[in-house]
Order: sequence, then structure tokens, then C-alpha cells
Amino acid sequence: MRVLLSIHDVMPETLERVGRLLALMPEPLSRGVVLLVVPGRDWQPKDLAQLARWQSQGLELAGHGWTHRAERIRGWYHRCHSRWVSRHAAEHLGQPRAVLRELLERNYRWFVHQGLRPPSLYVPPAWALGELTSEDLAASPFSYIETARGLWHLPSGRRRALPLVGFEADTPVRAALLQAWNRANGLWAGPNRPLRLSVHPYDDELLLSKPLRHWLARVSEPVNYRAVLAPAYAPFTES
Repeated sequence: MRVLLSIHDVMPETLERVGRLLALMPEPLSRGVVLLVVPGRDWQPKDLAQLARWQSQGLELAGHGWTHRAERIRGWYHRCHSRWVSRHAAEHLGQPRAVLRELLERNYRWFVHQGLRPPSLYVPPAWALGELTSEDLAASPFSYIETARGLWHLPSGRRRALPLVGFEADTPVRAALLQAWNRANGLWAGPNRPLRLSVHPYDDELLLSKPLRHWLARVSEPVNYRAVLAPAYAPFTES
């Protein structure tokens, strides 16, 4: 099975957990992991040194919000999203466009200021873009965006819908819903439609820890998101 593998919520307080997740993976697979970094946390020199080591080992860093915490809940959609999906992590929801445009710029600049290679991929927390428009995204420093639906290459406008599985289940209801979701998305995946496998720092201790290991064992080849959006890879849905 061909997989785009990402570890979300990479913060100073989760670095040890991220290291444990990487240790679960065979070396060829771990080298293909994208780490979704939250810049606006309390990063110390030793934490930044760990990010630099991972980057030097071939892992890729991506931008992932600023604090990974919604400052306020606004409207029924955001309230439902926070209650059932994001647990108040959908930082973009409830923010005006101007604030979100500045957030993307600030996110990108943080990597540069820390001496890290700046990311080309941005993933909004909980995959929720909020009020950002295609024009806002095209004007951002990032070349690629990932949402719940799939991947988007901003310079060309190419988009591709891709299946997604996740394991962040802290209640039996969430576990049952995610299991059904994962089964459906696993059936949708195929040789020319890689699966996105999304892992969060505590997934190996939550209710779907065994299914997580099962899915990891099925991975035959890590796939880079740039290849997935290359014109020669497969047909696209044009924007």
C-alpha cells in the first residue's frame, strides 16, 4: 500500500511522543514522514535542535497553524466542529481573513528565523482553512496545502482528492466512527490513489493503537506529496 504519512501536532511537549512513533516505523518508512510543526509554542534550543536533526535525516517539516488552539468559538459550525471533530484545535475557524493571511506568513518566517529549511507544505489544524480564499493561499509563501479532502498545488491550481485515515480516538464513539471512516477510505485507496495516513502524538496509547500498528504494517511504500501532485503521476481534478 502506498501511503503519505504525517505526524501532526509536533510541539515541544510532544517531541518525545513523536520520537516514539517514529521508532514504531521501519527506517525506509520513517524517512518519508512529514512532521506538522506548530511554531507558536514554547520552543527551547534543545527542541529546535531535535527538529534540525530530523530534517537532516530526511524527514520533512510542514507548517501547522500557530498555537493549534482556537482562541474563540464562533457560530454553530465552529461549535459543532470543536465538539465532534477538532476538540478546539481548529485554529483557523472564527478568525478573519486578514488574521489568517498573517498567520501563514508568520508560520513560514518562523522556520527561516530558526535556521530550518522553510516548508513548502502547510496543513491547517484539523484541516480547517476557515475563511481563507484561493487568492489568499496563492499569495502565501507555501506551495502546497493539505485539507481534509486532499492536496492542492497552489502555483498551478492542481488539486487531488485523496483518502485519509486517522486514529485519534479517545472515546468509544470516536473510535467506532473512525474505524468506519478508515475502512471506507482504505477501500477507496489504490495503486494510483495513495492513502494519507495521519498520526497524532498519543495515538499509540489511545483506543485505536492496535489498528494503527496494523495500518503501518500494511505500508509498502512511502509517497511524497510532490509526486502525488506531479502532472505525470495521475489524472487531476483541475480547479
